[in-house]
Amino acid sequence: MSSSDKSELVERDVKDKVDDKEDNGGFIEKVKGFIHDIGEKIEETIGFGKPTADVAEIHLPCINLEKAEIVVDVLIKNPNPVPIPLVDIDYLIESDGRKLISGLIPDAGTIHAHGEETVKIPVTLIYDDIKSTYDDIKPGSIIPYRLKVDLIVDVPVFGRLTLPLEKTGEIPIPYKPDIDMEKIHFERFSWEETIAVLHLKLENKNDFDLGLNALDYEVWLSEVSIGSAELEKSAKIDKNGISYIEIPISFRPKDFGSALWDMIRGKGTGYSMKGHINVETPFGAMKLPISKEGGTTRLKKNREDGDDDDDDED
Repeated sequence: MSSSDKSELVERDVKDKVDDKEDNGGFIEKVKGFIHDIGEKIEETIGFGKPTADVAEIHLPCINLEKAEIVVDVLIKNPNPVPIPLVDIDYLIESDGRKLISGLIPDAGTIHAHGEETVKIPVTLIYDDIKSTYDDIKPGSIIPYRLKVDLIVDVPVFGRLTLPLEKTGEIPIPYKPDIDMEKIHFERFSWEETIAVLHLKLENKNDFDLGLNALDYEVWLSEVSIGSAELEKSAKIDKNGISYIEIPISFRPKDFGSALWDMIRGKGTGYSMKGHINVETPFGAMKLPISKEGGTTRLKKNREDGDDDDDDED
């Protein structure tokens, strides 16, 4: 056999192998295409689809000086004819790129077929943890936050899917108001029972307004409790502002002993006060403590002409 014949045989053999590979490759691609078409037909026929999710609302059911309890409502819709399990919920809350808290909730439930469920994600922010980690976050401030949630669901045909969600907002770091008793004004004076009005100054040290609704308190003069009460009282205390309120009280002067004479002569009288104020804020209702230890106040008798300017006279 001549060399030209051998060359022709080799070229023909190589060409046949290439054609075989092309035929095999084409066959595999046809099979993949067929399977994909079958999957789409099944999806169209049975009605399988990807679920959707959205952050419906964020609640602050409890917020005080120690912590903020946050509840994130996530609405998940399942368009499929079978229930789908919510495998995991992975969440993160950060502020200016810094992690405040993160967590994982496994086996979070099941979303009914052709239904929707509101899944609640409870999160608790402990303020001491935040302030100890980030020195620039101060009491009374408002900080921005970004919430990130990954919902992992298991859907027939699709397999496991991750539904990412994000939401931004602001959250306060509350600070308790300062309270001072500027004076006590007599309405009626007797040894057995005296009716008086406490003149209080409340200073709001927060970067948000406080709407006072009510307060409870107990007052001590010269280490003697002169009474306690719960009152409904309305007042607005602007952010970083001051408000003055008056609250009535009754007590028995004869219980004060020698301290009473100092009060009558117009000398300063030591007092303490403790209680709480119920306020409305842009972030919801709060119950904040008020306290004053070792303060000094004055007593003033009511005059017929209503002149209150001579408070410092002995």
